[in-house]
Amino acid sequence: MSTNYKNGSVKTKSISTSSSSSSFSSGYKSKPSVTSSLRRNSTGSAANSAAGLHKDTPGVSGRVRVAVRLRPRNNEELSTDADFADCVELQPELKRLKLRRNNWDSDTFEFDEVLTEFASQKRVYEVVAKPVVESVLEGYNGTVMAYGQTGTGKTYTLGKLGDEDTSARGIMVRAVEDIFAETDSISVSYIQLYMEMIQDLLDPANDNLSIMEDPKTGDITLPGASLIEVRDQQSFVELLRLGEAHRFATNTKLNTESSRSHAILMVHVKKSVGVSGENVNSKSHMNRTMKPPVVRKGKLIVVDLAGSERIDKSGSEGHTLEEAKSINLSLSALGKCINALAENSSHVPVRDSKLTRLLRDSFGGTARTSLVITIGPSPRHRGETSSTIMFGQRAMKVENMLKIKEEFDYKSLARKLDVQVESLIAQHERQQKAYQDEIEKISLEAKKQLSQAEKSFADSLEKERVKYQRDCMESIKKLEAQLAVNKIKEESLRNKPNEELIELKKLLENETRLRKTAEEEVKNLQNQVVQWKRSEVAGNAEIVKLRKMLEDEVHQREKLEEEISVLQNQLLQLSFDADETRKQLESGDHSAEMTVDMGSLISPVRQPQMKHSGEQEKGSVAKLFEQVGLQKILSLLEAEDPDVRIHAVKVIANLAAEATNQEKIVEAGGLTSLLDLLTSSDDENIHRVAAGAIANLAMNETNQELIMSQGGISLLAMTAQNADDPQTLRMVAGAIANLCGNDKLQLVLRAEGGIKALLSMVRCRHPDVLAQVARGIANFAKCESRASTQGIKSGKSLLIEDGALGWIVKNANNEASPIRRHIELALCHLAQHVNAKDMISGGALWELVRISRDCSREDIRILARRTLSSSPSFQVELKRLRLNSG
Repeated sequence: MSTNYKNGSVKTKSISTSSSSSSFSSGYKSKPSVTSSLRRNSTGSAANSAAGLHKDTPGVSGRVRVAVRLRPRNNEELSTDADFADCVELQPELKRLKLRRNNWDSDTFEFDEVLTEFASQKRVYEVVAKPVVESVLEGYNGTVMAYGQTGTGKTYTLGKLGDEDTSARGIMVRAVEDIFAETDSISVSYIQLYMEMIQDLLDPANDNLSIMEDPKTGDITLPGASLIEVRDQQSFVELLRLGEAHRFATNTKLNTESSRSHAILMVHVKKSVGVSGENVNSKSHMNRTMKPPVVRKGKLIVVDLAGSERIDKSGSEGHTLEEAKSINLSLSALGKCINALAENSSHVPVRDSKLTRLLRDSFGGTARTSLVITIGPSPRHRGETSSTIMFGQRAMKVENMLKIKEEFDYKSLARKLDVQVESLIAQHERQQKAYQDEIEKISLEAKKQLSQAEKSFADSLEKERVKYQRDCMESIKKLEAQLAVNKIKEESLRNKPNEELIELKKLLENETRLRKTAEEEVKNLQNQVVQWKRSEVAGNAEIVKLRKMLEDEVHQREKLEEEISVLQNQLLQLSFDADETRKQLESGDHSAEMTVDMGSLISPVRQPQMKHSGEQEKGSVAKLFEQVGLQKILSLLEAEDPDVRIHAVKVIANLAAEATNQEKIVEAGGLTSLLDLLTSSDDENIHRVAAGAIANLAMNETNQELIMSQGGISLLAMTAQNADDPQTLRMVAGAIANLCGNDKLQLVLRAEGGIKALLSMVRCRHPDVLAQVARGIANFAKCESRASTQGIKSGKSLLIEDGALGWIVKNANNEASPIRRHIELALCHLAQHVNAKDMISGGALWELVRISRDCSREDIRILARRTLSSSPSFQVELKRLRLNSG
């Protein structure tokens, strides 16, 4: 190797040794220096001491690999630098780059890979990032980073999505595609470092994340960052698109879309691997179950650095100048850290910037790192190109100590054990249930047999008792007859020998003994009869007790019916008072509206005497609410008396007008009851008051979602279709208009006929109804405009698809101020690029021009002018018609 190659500002031999002849993906085993080895050993030992490591794997030395990529000349450079040669000359076959100092002298540098302006995105990925991705799948941490001047293609190299041309996909998309080929799911975080503040690109609300460092392992984490599990490539691309939409970018002299922040994509990979040397056939099933699997955890970090730039060349001013200063400071801190690592300094200033803290593991840590530096060919930017090349040269001297991360997957083992425990519990429960069923079966059969035995015994006992009584009576009769005969014989045989007399006495004693035995049996039977009679008396006492309890229940029910009757009378009296007050107020001033008007969507101007009456009525409603309770009032909505039902729904509507009562009404089931009234009742007065109460509840966003989930839009649309009364239509239109202002309910509201129901109510022609219809259309159009600006919605407006544009244009200059104001707002929000053609053909352009000139409200005039000036289609049409939008 000749000695005219430059490394920094001193002529020395090239820093490349064996790496110059080896491929970019195979040179990760350079010998580390003493200082860097000590530093890496401390980091590696901390990582290995973390809880759950499967084994202490020795560290593998791996130098930071650096590739250089040349951007082709852009249109400006082709015209302005046409007479000047490129400031760099590439020798890709020798992995060399020459930087021209003048026409006859140049400096030569060697890199791990030199990529010309014709290198494809696939080639860049294979030589720069693919080895790092393979290492991540093996359980190592890996980093791929792009560094270079603004406008040299860093974001194109890393973050190009390739929606239209798949060959243009960048490193991020290709890396995750290879990872999904080896595993089923990954976890992704996407952040940006802007003005020394870490912001979550997937959740912009997290705009000031803090960095945490594990004191044991030294790992850097961001506790507040979103960590989203991704299971397919399409979901990952959508996350990238969402993150790029939130990234800060601006237009400078060097780049029309210059990134003003450092973007960092973190991909966490888990991969289960088998345990080597395990003899599955020699162990029992339980031993195999208790053996936890080994999981390798790898983390891929892709860093898209903001471009380095000079203030005088980029033309940065104001806030853009402050952004450029912050970018240059963080890149300068990164350069200082790499210089310290390359020179084996004892102190590395990692804490000078949040960027260097986040990349602590990538330079001098345990990660496998690849760096691609991007340069441009223009000789005007030779200074920036030289600075970028020297950054890459110093980075090639940095060595990392790679550490594999393996650990036992105790969670998976715990899940398996939980499944086994649940299976055993279920089996035990099934056996226990079968055992209990068998016991119950045997018990029922035993009870049945016992009952049959008792019945048989009672029957037999009764038969024996009757038989013994009959036998006893017969024996007594026989004995008496025999006694009489014996007496006669005794008299007749008085003179006979004593032997016969003795024999007769024996017979008499035997008969007497038999009689006593029979009498004892009769006595036992009489005792059993007495016990049965006592059981019958106890049963009669229990029956008397149950009858008394039944009488008490009847008395309690009569008392409750009396309370309900009193409550109905109070409700009727209150409703009567409310109607009387309303009549008095209407007779006093027809221009004002009552406070308790259930469908009132515009606050009325009350006179002093009206305010006093309204407060009295509110006080009556509040007093009834406190005395009776909300649940009892709601129960009257199902009363059979129609007068009671309508007065009850009026009270509920009055209560719903107060925000403090709305949550109580919803929790008690009042919303469901009001929606049921729209279908269960045929009274249009009930429909009107119920719709007004629903409109008041629809002012709350949580209640809006409940109304939608319970089919409220379909019920309101059905009520609007069947109603003819203007006040009923005004209440229904007001409720739908409130729901139109919820961004989350747009598609569901339209699918259930909300827009068509709103447009169908213009048949009434009443100004109050038309004002509510116009308000609903304005709310819906505003939500569509906001969703289109945020990139959530694309395509033609749903209002235009449902035919609302004709009515909007027709009423854009309505005499009624509320109608005209809402229609003008709706036209301004509908004027998106995708709707421009329909609005021009439908005559809306003329109305926009009129609004921008003649509208009485200044904010609407400004919005109309901005809409006309921001639409190319409107500008072309105005030029064709020779009209001035201002």
